[in-house]
Amino acid sequence: MTAATSQFAHPLTNEAPERDGQAALSITPPLFRFPSLTTTVPREFVHRAAVAEVMLTDWKREDDAHFKVTAQWPRGHSFFTPIGGHHDPLLAAETIRQVGSLLAHAEFGVPFGHQFLMWGLEYAVEPDRILIGDTPAALDIDVICTEVKWRGGALAGLRYEAVIHRDGMPTVRGSAAYTCTTPAVYRRLRGDRCTPEGPSRLPLAAPVPPESVGRVSPVDVVLSPVGETNRWQLRADTRHHVLFDHPVDHVPGMALLEAARQAATAALGCSTMLPIGISSEFHRYAELDTPCAIQVQHLPDTADGVKSVLVTGHQDGNPVFTSTVKALSPES
Repeated sequence: MTAATSQFAHPLTNEAPERDGQAALSITPPLFRFPSLTTTVPREFVHRAAVAEVMLTDWKREDDAHFKVTAQWPRGHSFFTPIGGHHDPLLAAETIRQVGSLLAHAEFGVPFGHQFLMWGLEYAVEPDRILIGDTPAALDIDVICTEVKWRGGALAGLRYEAVIHRDGMPTVRGSAAYTCTTPAVYRRLRGDRCTPEGPSRLPLAAPVPPESVGRVSPVDVVLSPVGETNRWQLRADTRHHVLFDHPVDHVPGMALLEAARQAATAALGCSTMLPIGISSEFHRYAELDTPCAIQVQHLPDTADGVKSVLVTGHQDGNPVFTSTVKALSPES
């Protein structure tokens, strides 16, 4: 199945129908004259309120576990901004995340309104293949579902691997895993946290200097200083138009990945570092009403000049997420 599942009453043809022996000009709707037009998949399939944040453009089932997905990365983005002539690699993470949501709804029958909990997400890019070109990057994605969990005939969880190709070349390899629950189960799990009368959110703390974490605007900074080296507090601005694209009762996984990227940038002291790989595990919900401590531990460098750090997040002493970030500096 693909996104183009609608049945049209008119034939898909470039030929104008005849009327009274004459070719009827300009009465065939443009959509039917140009049947191969490209559009994004429905935003609801990828849990986005803004159409501009949808990366995926189409999909097709190959068999029960294998899917083909297409996507496009813009040359410029309001948040995933270019890094030294490269597309921001976190576009790859967001693309892989969207693939999982798309398949859940469009192929595995998960109704809208069900809640998803991401347990893991990772990507690794080929730096030379994410350079920004003269047009947006057109991508072909091979997706293999390695673990599909069912409960009572409904999808309960999915683990999948994705290889993103650009111009026929493998460009990104990644994977993700999540579970999904019904609204009723989610309400039982979250209690009053998912109600308007839930706990008050933390006041928004001051950001670290944007340039120290590879950002230009303070609005995009997700770390606050705490006066300690390689340690910060998570700064979750629920008004952010990309990280908090729609109302949620916890910090989204992509916001935690951004925290990992910014913490690695600050710890490595390179505002233009390229995060060529991030491997993350999410252990519990990151709550909006509790301080989340972000800490960095340096890992040994590799022979090819790749630097690595381990980023952890804790709330009330409990682990929330861990991310291993691998980065290249501009001179590498």
